[in-house]
Amino acid sequence: MPVLTQPPTIGDVLKFEVNPNYTRETVTLAGGTAYPVGAVLGRVSASGAYTLSPDTGADGSEAAAAVLLYAVDATLADAVGIVVVRGPVIVSRAALAYDASVDDSTKIAAKLGQLVDLGILPRDSA
Repeated sequence: MPVLTQPPTIGDVLKFEVNPNYTRETVTLAGGTAYPVGAVLGRVSASGAYTLSPDTGADGSEAAAAVLLYAVDATLADAVGIVVVRGPVIVSRAALAYDASVDDSTKIAAKLGQLVDLGILPRDSA
């Protein structure tokens, strides 16, 4: 019998949301990468585009500013994505995806704290 696998979906990330009309935004994702569901994004100050939020930087994207709700392939050019930018929202901590530079528990905790400041609450269970 073949094994069936399903890629992550919005239901794996988003566990509670008061009002999608308030918490979600449609944003531009910077080209050059494929963004997975649950990507923790930062906003580049100069362009306003969102990208994976790195551990450090000076362009504004180092501060977590959103969580991506649907996978987006922006490898060839900028693309549009739907994100959660404000709460009250609960997301699954295990379903979040980070930039490669966010590679230890201290850096992950810092990103989670930045999300909490936005009202996006990461939880182990909903």
